[in-house]
Amino acid sequence: MSTPGRGLHGRVLDTLGPAITAGEYPPGSVLRTDELAQHFEVSRSVMREAVRVLESMHLVESRRRVGVTVRPKAEWNVYDPQVIRWRLAGADRPHQLRSLTVLRSAIEPVAAGLAAQHATAEQCAELTECALGMVANSRGHKLEKYLVHDIAFHRVVLTASGNEMFARLGDVVAEVLAGRTHHEVMFEDPDPAAVTLHVQVAEAVRAGDATRAEELTRQITVGALQELDILAP
Repeated sequence: MSTPGRGLHGRVLDTLGPAITAGEYPPGSVLRTDELAQHFEVSRSVMREAVRVLESMHLVESRRRVGVTVRPKAEWNVYDPQVIRWRLAGADRPHQLRSLTVLRSAIEPVAAGLAAQHATAEQCAELTECALGMVANSRGHKLEKYLVHDIAFHRVVLTASGNEMFARLGDVVAEVLAGRTHHEVMFEDPDPAAVTLHVQVAEAVRAGDATRAEELTRQITVGALQELDILAP
């Protein structure tokens, strides 16, 4: 997937970023910008801009008289959506999916419970609309259309929680859901039980039933982990 709106340095990032996250350049590797500029057939200014983006993700650091050094994985900004996308595209996909799904299982049930207490009428209506969209696209191998409503549903839950920290995880959850679909870590049609659970979560939030909303969402995340056991062991 190309990096939108970034021109030539976006093309460089689309190759160099996945190479770093896949371990082709191990931590401690020194990258020479002049050599990379020649390799990618771009100017040094374009290469420097690409490096600045990688620095913002904490994948590399630039040091005088040393060059651009790949940082240890423990220092990466693992919440950056682009870093998540790159990691999901590599051999580390099963581990990355599991790590992110465990994160979801810790955050989303609590967010759903809070949403039942704080969601506005507009957010409740939007949640219901998303759930019905998921139902409408849950059969006939329409995963891309289903994904649009699935991502929107979980964004609303996180935002409606009223917790700005949870809300900021919307992009992270979106990358997890998109990664499962685009890398075929999904059944051809979504699990009917999971689809029904989303509808029930929307109903619980609208009813202001925090306990039920939290428990139902926990069932969704547990089901997602069980799917990974089958599709990405």
